[in-house]
Amino acid sequence: MCDEHTESENAAWMARQGIGRREFGQLGAAVSAAMLLPACAQGETSASGQIAVASREVTISTANGSADAFFVTPEKGRHPAIILWPDIAGLREAYRVMGTRLAQAGYAVLVVNQYYRSAKAPILNSLSEWRTDEGQAKLKPMIAAITPAGTSSDAAAFVDWLGSQPEVDTKRKIGTSGYCMGGPFTFRTAAARPDRVGALASFHGGNLVNDTPDSPHLLLPKMKAALLVAIAQNDDAREPATKETLREAAKAAGRKAEIEVYPAQHGWCTIDAPVYDRQAAEKAWDRMLATFQQYL
Repeated sequence: MCDEHTESENAAWMARQGIGRREFGQLGAAVSAAMLLPACAQGETSASGQIAVASREVTISTANGSADAFFVTPEKGRHPAIILWPDIAGLREAYRVMGTRLAQAGYAVLVVNQYYRSAKAPILNSLSEWRTDEGQAKLKPMIAAITPAGTSSDAAAFVDWLGSQPEVDTKRKIGTSGYCMGGPFTFRTAAARPDRVGALASFHGGNLVNDTPDSPHLLLPKMKAALLVAIAQNDDAREPATKETLREAAKAAGRKAEIEVYPAQHGWCTIDAPVYDRQAAEKAWDRMLATFQQYL
């Protein structure tokens, strides 16, 4: 997750790239803006033949209240569903774009607001706001309100809600993807509804292995999902045993698992992150689509 260690590591990395505070915000905004208009949004068909999509704001009843979310799907037909968990900065325009792109690949995508207990999305408008004192003061109480049990309960509610949507092919398994703090949430989703969730994809997920009884890696025996776990190079440098622990847990549980360290910084897949690495992000994206295609 984006803690003080990750932030200092990314700041040092950006300094080596010649990216200062001013460039930080400009770079994140520029990358996000370049991707904010998918070629095939709301009924248009791109020259490349991407699927036309439609979207709507939705509210889902959970045990802890009403969760707001962004639901985007191909305009026609029924499709396998994906639950997308955003990074620490929450549901915002960048993740609407990422969700829309996934819908264009043929999926019914629910991009959730993990902070719904505290406020409706967007809470922050970009990842760069998390680095500010104001952004951290706003988010830290909201982060504290999220518990492993609460996330598992939320995930079950999201899976059940998707099962009632006409755009979702309920004969197909559900997938889940998560970024940063959303990475471990994919594990909890797969364990919460093992008979429905067929694959998970975690990108620069934080705290996947810890010494608590509810550590995400201990949930593998409860799952029936295949795993794609993409790890940032600086996360691996700080916690080199994580990848091996995950591999051993997957083997012991009989789970198919692709676990790889990418030559990129924590946050590299999120399009409004100053450390966004297009080449590494596209590789991770392609691996996610291949995983979903095989297991959903």
